[in-house]
Amino acid sequence: MSRAAIASCPAKINLVLRVLGRRSDGYHELDTVFQAVDLWDTLEIRASDSLRLTCDDPRLAVDESNLVLRAAGLLAERCSDGPRHGALSLHKRIPVQAGLGGGSSDAAGALMLCDRFWSLGLGRNRLVQLAAELGSDVPFFLTGGTARGWGRGDRIEALPFVGETHVILGCPPFGIPTAKVFGRLAGWLTLPGNGVSVSPASAHKWPRDNDFGFLTNDLETVVFEGWPELRRFRDALVETGAAAALLSGSGSAVFGVFPGRDRPTAEAERLGARFLGWRVLTTRFIDEGIRLGAPERCEVEPNREA
Repeated sequence: MSRAAIASCPAKINLVLRVLGRRSDGYHELDTVFQAVDLWDTLEIRASDSLRLTCDDPRLAVDESNLVLRAAGLLAERCSDGPRHGALSLHKRIPVQAGLGGGSSDAAGALMLCDRFWSLGLGRNRLVQLAAELGSDVPFFLTGGTARGWGRGDRIEALPFVGETHVILGCPPFGIPTAKVFGRLAGWLTLPGNGVSVSPASAHKWPRDNDFGFLTNDLETVVFEGWPELRRFRDALVETGAAAALLSGSGSAVFGVFPGRDRPTAEAERLGARFLGWRVLTTRFIDEGIRLGAPERCEVEPNREA
């Protein structure tokens, strides 16, 4: 039997997302607070005579355009003394084009998984450098938990864990490409493309006594204009009892937080019945990132699984 290794790759939401302007390199200057949640993709690697990828989601390409294969290839190219092989298999549970970071998390998982599988022994700093080459929020998933990201979102500072808070997550039956959202920002941002200063992490109002009023996302205005059904789901979350509700990243996922509550299964069931075609699930904040090994538990989708 061939040797195998597995990585579990969590989703994220953005508790804060400020878009401060366009940089001289074409990216946008961001100030964000990431929060890892208990929703996982699973990535496995086995011995093989080539480096290849399979995926159980037929919508995803399995060539070099996939971040998993790009991450493994980058690691093999930069950090090994010869060709490195492995048969990678990706099981997708995190919705795609939803602002939940699934592709970035999978890329971070591939870096950590291949580093161990190939016995490279790279340190955290080197993995962070490689992660930043792959995508803006890939470095976050190496640590997970609660963290601030700035620059392109790739400069990460760990923050105190907010606490195990339950969440209802709603994903419509469509995704929104990130590039399409930022393209709609043309003419909306008026800040210059250089010299943008990033506010200190202490400027974020941190939750006290279950107060999540600090949640904000500068992309909500432009996204809700183009996809008003997302606004309706956000408002329904508040009506259902969420302390706060917000678009995650550039969408299309919308989440509501239920601090100090048991898992809001009944509320999620009602929303699932009201928003037909949506994937509505419960999850929770977690204080971890990529896990080498299968997840011990995952929250379930109350409108699809008992």
